Amino acid sequence: MSRHASGDWLFVIDVQPAFSDPVSPWYCAALGTAKENIARLLPRYEGRVLFSRFVPPPEIFGAWHDYYARWGFALEPGAEPLWPVDPEWAHYPSMQSHTFSKWVPAAQQTLPPDATIALCGVSTDCCVMATALAAIDDGRRVRLIADACAAGSPEIHGSALGLMGLRAPLLTLTDTETELARAAEAA
Repeated sequence: MSRHASGDWLFVIDVQPAFSDPVSPWYCAALGTAKENIARLLPRYEGRVLFSRFVPPPEIFGAWHDYYARWGFALEPGAEPLWPVDPEWAHYPSMQSHTFSKWVPAAQQTLPPDATIALCGVSTDCCVMATALAAIDDGRRVRLIADACAAGSPEIHGSALGLMGLRAPLLTLTDTETELARAAEAA
């Protein structure tokens, strides 16, 4: 059995209509496949799952002015349906953040200090990577489930995985089959 297997937590980053709905400017087509793998993983982590969701900040400041000048749709009154967790997983505990990194106090206080974090979601090159790097900076062990993550293209996804793979042993890359086998061994 792997170290901390019984205490591992699944942290699912930003699986929400902003990225899963084809009408969103931030739509990520590869998220469909990642969601299939996330669905397979969820039972393995029963009671140890946290979803994050991106929400625009209440006040725009600093360089975020330039960002939202480009992505102004996110601030429009009709954008609210983009921000909840995808409906099939709305019953899971979730936290919100207006930053790319979801390693904010709400996550830090929910995920036990000795738990290994199995990380997945969208987008590999942005919120997932920012969260992974912040968590390992905080001394947390992270296993990034590569095939349960998605980015705007396979090339971007691969580049982000390559960069994060350099952070071993703090951060290790894994896949859904390996995680499911880990669960079977721990049972």
